[in-house]
Amino acid sequence: MERLTVDVDFLRRFERGLDPAHPERSQVPARVLGYGEISTVFEIDTDDLRHLALKRLPIFRTESEMESFTATYDEYNRLLEEDVGLNLPAFGHVAFVTEHGSTTPLSRDAAAAPRRRGRPVFYILQRQVPYASIGNRAMHVLPREGTLLLVRLVLQELRRVWEYNRSQNRVQVALDGQISNWSLDGFDPQQPSVDGKTRLYYLDTSTPLFRVCGVEQLNPELFLRSAPSFLAWVLRRFFLADVVNRYYDLRRVVMDLLANFYKEQQDALVPDVLAVANEFFCTDVPEWGIAPLTEPELRSYYREDAFIWSFYLAARKIDRFLSTRLLRREYPYILPPAIKR
Repeated sequence: MERLTVDVDFLRRFERGLDPAHPERSQVPARVLGYGEISTVFEIDTDDLRHLALKRLPIFRTESEMESFTATYDEYNRLLEEDVGLNLPAFGHVAFVTEHGSTTPLSRDAAAAPRRRGRPVFYILQRQVPYASIGNRAMHVLPREGTLLLVRLVLQELRRVWEYNRSQNRVQVALDGQISNWSLDGFDPQQPSVDGKTRLYYLDTSTPLFRVCGVEQLNPELFLRSAPSFLAWVLRRFFLADVVNRYYDLRRVVMDLLANFYKEQQDALVPDVLAVANEFFCTDVPEWGIAPLTEPELRSYYREDAFIWSFYLAARKIDRFLSTRLLRREYPYILPPAIKR
């Protein structure tokens, strides 16, 4: 695996001057490439960094948390690339603490963390892929048959993961198969095409979910760090386990993949991609006994999912207002604009 490195001092300066509400107005201007629930992907236009996508995770409190995540993240990438056989862009990572214009070592004392003014920040480095090659962009310029073939290729990549999981009992790997998490190698948006030999790259390794002997290696509480405090207990009690478990269930991962077509305003293609997925279940992995998906089921799933995430984003914006305007506290998370669904 190729490992990326950067000028850590420069990244520290970038973090110190970052304006989470307006990243483009930061002391070192940055362009947001994409938003996740706990991470934001940046591009910084310098000679050393413009070829990289930087994913920022300001969710940690102690050194031990950061070290544990680092080990989990490295092993997840190794599993996907070496054991499962997926293609991943070159990657690396940087961790440090910012403290009013300086950087300090991370504290191992969890109780002391709230008293420390510094904030631990973890950056994932990933070699940037062409924007037009990412699945949710490519699907808008590909002809219908090309888009259906793209879905078939993604399903074949997913099959690699679950074949690995079924081949042994010790390690179970999860994956978020959304169309936006895949990139087509060599894709030309001026002459958009795809064939059965097109190589896909998997992009989203920032949530390294895998279990060893049934034990989750990623601390699931990290999912709740960016959640509003007034919602965290509800999410923990009613949603957290389900959100984590869905990425270990191939049927639900495929359902999420197909639901992206509603999100991308490609409703007309839903019957076709649904047929592709059900054919995959029936002919490629019949021995796995996966029940076919139906269009009403898919539509209901998407509507519920869209409502939950829209509500969650609205709650985070309220939390940001309460933190910055009323409590005069720093709000370290970068929130996406309203998402068209």
